[in-house]
Amino acid sequence: MTSTFIEIPEKYKVKQLIHQTTYLLNGELVKWTGATSDIYSTISSTEDYKPTHLGSIPVLTQKEALMALDAASEAFGKGKGLWPTMKVADRINCMENFVKQMKTKREEVVKLLMWEIGKNLIDSEKEFDRTVEYIYNTIEDYKQMDRDSAKFHKHDGVHAHIRRGPLGVVLCLGPYNYPLNETFALLIPALIMGNTAIFKPAKYGVLLISPLLEAFQNSFPKGVVNILYGRGRTVATPIMKDGRVDVLALIGHSRSANALQDVHPKSNRLRMVLGLEANNPAIILPDADLELAINECITGTTSFNGQRCTALKVLYVHKDIADEFNSRFSEKIDALKFGNPWDAGVKLTPLPEPDKPAYIKELIDDAIENGAQIINKKGGQTTYNYIFPAIMYPAKNDMRVCEEEQFGPIIPIIPFTDINEPLDDMASSNYGQQVSLFGKDTKTLAPLIDTLVNLVCRVNLNSSCQRGPDVYPFTGRKDSAVATLSVHDALRSFSIRTFVASKDNYYNNAILEELLDSRASNFVSTDYIL
Repeated sequence: MTSTFIEIPEKYKVKQLIHQTTYLLNGELVKWTGATSDIYSTISSTEDYKPTHLGSIPVLTQKEALMALDAASEAFGKGKGLWPTMKVADRINCMENFVKQMKTKREEVVKLLMWEIGKNLIDSEKEFDRTVEYIYNTIEDYKQMDRDSAKFHKHDGVHAHIRRGPLGVVLCLGPYNYPLNETFALLIPALIMGNTAIFKPAKYGVLLISPLLEAFQNSFPKGVVNILYGRGRTVATPIMKDGRVDVLALIGHSRSANALQDVHPKSNRLRMVLGLEANNPAIILPDADLELAINECITGTTSFNGQRCTALKVLYVHKDIADEFNSRFSEKIDALKFGNPWDAGVKLTPLPEPDKPAYIKELIDDAIENGAQIINKKGGQTTYNYIFPAIMYPAKNDMRVCEEEQFGPIIPIIPFTDINEPLDDMASSNYGQQVSLFGKDTKTLAPLIDTLVNLVCRVNLNSSCQRGPDVYPFTGRKDSAVATLSVHDALRSFSIRTFVASKDNYYNNAILEELLDSRASNFVSTDYIL
């Protein structure tokens, strides 16, 4: 997609390059004078196609990575640090201060979401606002956790004061497709629970962290948050090899998670909080409301060009309705508007990865070689930074487009007559995040639902797959996830139950009463925040 600088709305023009010359280390924005990496957008602003230069970031080395690890480790202080021992109310105040400053950067972050990863304006605004809401919801859930913990239990003559405590140092690595929301879905609960963190932004969507650096610096004690730039192999690998990381929090590919876990010298001690790839199917039964199913499948397959782990990656359509479904589905896919992220009504936008169109073309060619055809008129049409969604039919489970998480604009449709065909495919798949099930007859749906909940972690009835609402569990089976991310569950994923036990006798009870009356301990306390 190309347009001239004049055609771009004034408020969305790139008028000044962002040269990120600092990184956050131990509470200081440290000046970087070493090697840098240029950041480009695949969106062009010239008559002849040319990627747009957005700025540059530091290319840090192993030295800076280990300094960040030192800072995070010192801030945790083997559990004695200021942050892990801080009162709940004080940690909440730090988080509220951060989100207050964050909200002032909305326009800058939204603009960078559009330019860096090609996300349309509405979805970019939604990502920012959803992230702010996520932080506030996390704060409220943390308050409720604190209220629930502000009491003593007694069993078999033993008093217990049970709370959740931090795990230690967290290495946080976010994805490019939701570089703000999904990254903060890891970072925010990790921090508020008292952990310290080292955070490296993704390769794409990296500059949008720049407007937030000062907010991180101003809001948290030194060493609690450290933000690095550079290649994962250069900065993340040596941090993991050191062995002081207690939690690997990563949203990305299982290969990356496995590689980092493998270099940790004490992997049995390592808590994993992972959101990984998925290959979510839709199953359209003969009695499905076709109009509803088609509209939901369009949303599921094409939102952000299919670059979502929750995207529908393959559609199983019953043969009795396949012809009608394919015809109507193809017509609606071809009617979707392609344009720049700020264009009104745009649904399809430029791809942030320069090599993604060529990869999608490989999948198309493989499917054609194995008997599928492109059935929509615009399917496979390619520009410099895009390839139009190709609907491949009839697809088969052994095609690359069905085996791989394509993460882009291509839609395989597999016809079926026996419901065991999609069920068997799902059972043998490496993934198990979600499924969309379209149908109406409850006698048919009931046994299907009972089976599907044992293959995936979320069954969407007559709707596309999605992550939200963020209060609901977000996880997966097999290679799709480790631990659960939601407002409620993430706080627990980044913490561990810990408690003080005391035999019920006069001597111990007098000590407990004095601890409570004096408020000398932040842990042994029945105070709570309303």
